[in-house]
Amino acid sequence: MPLSLHGFPLPKSVQEMSMNGDEPPPEFHAKDGSFGCIGSSDLSASVSGGLLSSSKDEQGKLRLALCSGGCFQAIGHGISNSFLNKVRGVAKQFFQLPQEEKQKVFPEHQRKLNLWPANPDKFRHAYLTLSRRTVSYELNSCREVLHEYSIKQKQLVDLLFKAMAKSLALEENSFSDQFGDNPVMHVRSWITVFLQDELVEGLQFAKEEKWITVPVIPHALVVNLGDQMQIMSNGIFKSPVHRVVTNADKLRISVAMFNEVEPEKEIGPVEGLIDEKRSRLYRNVKNYASFNYECFQKGKVPLEEVKFHA
Repeated sequence: MPLSLHGFPLPKSVQEMSMNGDEPPPEFHAKDGSFGCIGSSDLSASVSGGLLSSSKDEQGKLRLALCSGGCFQAIGHGISNSFLNKVRGVAKQFFQLPQEEKQKVFPEHQRKLNLWPANPDKFRHAYLTLSRRTVSYELNSCREVLHEYSIKQKQLVDLLFKAMAKSLALEENSFSDQFGDNPVMHVRSWITVFLQDELVEGLQFAKEEKWITVPVIPHALVVNLGDQMQIMSNGIFKSPVHRVVTNADKLRISVAMFNEVEPEKEIGPVEGLIDEKRSRLYRNVKNYASFNYECFQKGKVPLEEVKFHA
């Protein structure tokens, strides 16, 4: 078993365990009957059409989705089906590479928690080093497609911020103004966008004390809000807990894109959502990702730690 810089053994990935014929530990097992399955409309909503639609019906669907479950499947997101298939293709191509080749993208000696995101300058340096590294043709093609995908995702998230603000009758930039111009990699994402496998289910959200399976809509994008959006919406939008389960018989690959606020940007409830009927629920906070990690170490729930209690 390989050792980290500090001499502790690095755990095997589930993929490595399966290749070696090992049985994953019990915590990796999802028991039959431990979760339900619902249609896409019950996943809070499948939002179609333009995200900035002036339609009261579409805005209402979006608000209902984010208030009840904090997630939805976006259908009219503007990214072509052919390009999403290309993203899936390079993802499969990457995971089919030998483990040694994949390690070149992020070698073990650079896998330190303090790179992400407690010290963003160090992380940025590591990223630039990776971008200059000579890698195989396969990795280069993955990088080119994923770079284009990240640009399209940024445009989508910008639209999402505006659409979410409009759904609450706020100014369009009410949320995006708190995001900052230099978003970083995540520990606890502000908004996560999932491109699911086109055939095999696996993504689940916790709702009413049970796990709900997200149905596959081949070219939809699953949008999941993080804690920061619950804070900024003053508790109106929800930050759901999610997980992914593997399939014992079928290969499943999904692509997740994470969006995190600038560490030094202070976030807090939007003033337009605080009034006599709805008091301020959360205090302002900076560097939420590091704060989240500190809470995890202490066994505390981050949202509860920033919440005002009567």
